[in-house]
Amino acid sequence: MSVKKGVYPRWAWALTGSGHFFTESIALIKALDAVDLFVSKAAEEVLRMYKQELPADTRIFHETTASSAPVGRFYEGLYHTLVVSPASSNTVAKAVFGISDTLVTNCFAQAGKCRVHAIVFACDTAPEMITMAPKGPVPVYPRRIDLENTAKLKEFDDTTVVESIRELEDAIAARRLHLAEKAAPVDG
Repeated sequence: MSVKKGVYPRWAWALTGSGHFFTESIALIKALDAVDLFVSKAAEEVLRMYKQELPADTRIFHETTASSAPVGRFYEGLYHTLVVSPASSNTVAKAVFGISDTLVTNCFAQAGKCRVHAIVFACDTAPEMITMAPKGPVPVYPRRIDLENTAKLKEFDDTTVVESIRELEDAIAARRLHLAEKAAPVDG
């Protein structure tokens, strides 16, 4: 991956329309430095429903073009990691089957093609779950196909699939450590 002179790789974070741990995902974005946020049309709606504000220094790319033009940034070496959180069952299914027809699925596809590590917080990971809706907690029952797609995504190269906020926090911490070790000078 080539990086333009004076440009340092950033975090790419893609938001889908899932409300599952949405506010927690926003909190994690706020804790990171140098984030470019890719917001799907569905995520725009969820941001309004959950009344979430984003950090002022976050660069935000909206789903405004059919070709998902902002994903070209992956080819410029601007990202070291893509985080997709939360990842809706729709996004996971499309990723598993190689469909890249939204801003988020295009980000995932281009990250893979550019060998940018991806961390995906899949929403549908257990037969029974409690999720937080705008008006409070609700039970959800992911379908078998949703659970199967999450399992298939775990087999992808250079992709870490997490099933809880704690696992997402740990994966981000591990990625930070990996990047710090990679950047550290080698004694010779």
